[in-house]
Amino acid sequence: MGKILVGTSGWSYGDKAEKGGWVGVFYPNTTTKKLPYYSQYFNTVEHDASYYEKFYKYMTKDTFSKLVEQTPADFEFSIKVPETITRENKLGNNSLELFNEFLDKISPLKQANKLGAILFQMSPNFTVNDFKNAESFLDRLPRDYDYALEFRHASWQTEGAPDLLKHYNIANVITDSPKPDLQFLSEPIVTADHAFIRLHGRNHGYWYNYLYTKQELEAWATKANEISKKTKVLRAYYNNHPIGQAVINAFQFKEILGEATDEDRKALIKAQSFLTNAAGIERYMS
Repeated sequence: MGKILVGTSGWSYGDKAEKGGWVGVFYPNTTTKKLPYYSQYFNTVEHDASYYEKFYKYMTKDTFSKLVEQTPADFEFSIKVPETITRENKLGNNSLELFNEFLDKISPLKQANKLGAILFQMSPNFTVNDFKNAESFLDRLPRDYDYALEFRHASWQTEGAPDLLKHYNIANVITDSPKPDLQFLSEPIVTADHAFIRLHGRNHGYWYNYLYTKQELEAWATKANEISKKTKVLRAYYNNHPIGQAVINAFQFKEILGEATDEDRKALIKAQSFLTNAAGIERYMS
């Protein structure tokens, strides 16, 4: 059975909880050094800022070297591929050149053995009509990495999609989202020797502002255990980030899987108590 790594999508939510951040719920105060604090509890995180050009264009190798320095030796980052490659170019045009530049930029993580999976979050405008783009791009990828690809259009509900990913040992991102036409993506289809789960919440409209129930988490834990029998590693990230709900659910998930520590449980109780008692949170969640 492979290992299961549990974390959240992002960590740099420095606002107070009443403004949607994690201060008070998870981080003790606004001066807390967030990544070192986060890495006391979780051994993986999904780095999302690299997706957005407005942030990515300022990132350098030094950006990722500093992430290495701030985290324990066994910590890893799964990195989201820039939107210029996935959303704008749809894996065509000069995407491979841009991707190689991306690999060079994040190379400090690779060199420090802190690189998890490389995530291709495809946009809803990437349909099965772009199959040839995908096949051509994936065929030319460097092989010494764990890749994961997330579809976000219903047209990919075909046998050809998992077959394509299996051919290149790329993980089919198993997702939980509120869109009815994307429910097929929650099926535990394994296409590589590693696996990737993203939990976006179940609210219609604004996906992410959602707190999973214990029963919902238990169902996903059953899937995770099933998947881990077929893979070397399963990475699961909670993307329901507003007001620290992702942290609460990640702690609960670890507990259901039997991997929570005493410190995890203390942090979970504190976070749950804060949400129960904090003024202004109910208005934010409505």
